[in-house]
Order: sequence, then C-alpha cells, then structure tokens
Amino acid sequence: MIAAFGRRELPADAAMSENLRHFEHSVEVGVSATVAWKFLTDISNWDDPPAHFTLEGPFEAGTEGTTELPGLEPLSWHLLEVQAGERYSTKMPLDGAVLLFEWRFEALSERKTRLTQRITLTGENANAYAGQVEAGFGANLSAGMQRIADAMERQQRESGHFESRS
Repeated sequence: MIAAFGRRELPADAAMSENLRHFEHSVEVGVSATVAWKFLTDISNWDDPPAHFTLEGPFEAGTEGTTELPGLEPLSWHLLEVQAGERYSTKMPLDGAVLLFEWRFEALSERKTRLTQRITLTGENANAYAGQVEAGFGANLSAGMQRIADAMERQQRESGHFESRS
C-alpha cells in the first residue's frame, strides 16, 4: 500500500498564486479490473457514512453529482473525465479552489487490480481548505480504500461470479 500527502511546486508557467496539495493511496484488491470498475462506477456502492452521494444521470463526463453531509449545505460536483475501465475523476468547485478526486484501475492479473485514488486541492484559495481536506482525508484514505477493496471482494465472493478482464 502507498499513501502520501504532499505539496509540490507547479511548472514555471503556472499562476504564481496557485497552490497544489494532494493525497494519494493505492491498494491491491483480489478482483479483476472489470469487477472493480463496475463496483466503483455504481454510485450505490459509494458507502461513506455519514455522506450520501447522488448522481443526476449516467456515469459519464459532465454528469452532475451531489454529496450531502449532515448539518452542511449539499456539495455539488461533476464527473470530469471517464475512461471506461481505466480511470475516472470528479471535480468539486470551492470558493477560489477546486477539489479533484481521481480513481485509477490497473490490472495486475486476471483476478487482481491495483486501485489508486488521488485527491488534489488546487487554486488561489487552496490554503483556506487545506486543513479541512487533510483532516477529512489524510487519516482516513488508507482505511477507506481498504474498506472498499474488502467490499469488492466480499461482493464477488457472495455472487460467486469471477469475471476476468475483457
């Protein structure tokens, strides 16, 4: 497993006021990349209490979604990029900043996949959100991804269906 939080400099041609912070974690899961993709692109599997997620259409670039948390205004986001079977990303605009979530699916064998989630906070006002993002994701990313991997493997065991990557 790999976990990281960091701040890195942007290329010289990037805006001087731009900030970039990221978390990244990878976990290996005992399912095919196809099974992993189907699991994570089914929003009903996005189980992260107390958050509740909705998607207002098909799982494709441009589709809008919402994250609801108790006591807070709903947070809007959209699917930024979807490359079926390989990766997808969501973009959540904030006041003067953007929070990006990218998921990558790497087939290691017919029944083993490396899942990588990268969370990036960027923008002129990123520093205003950095503590909240680090508190919300820093300590929880590794355990959360392991919980997702376990749920995938459990769902596959219970279904008895072992699909290989196509």
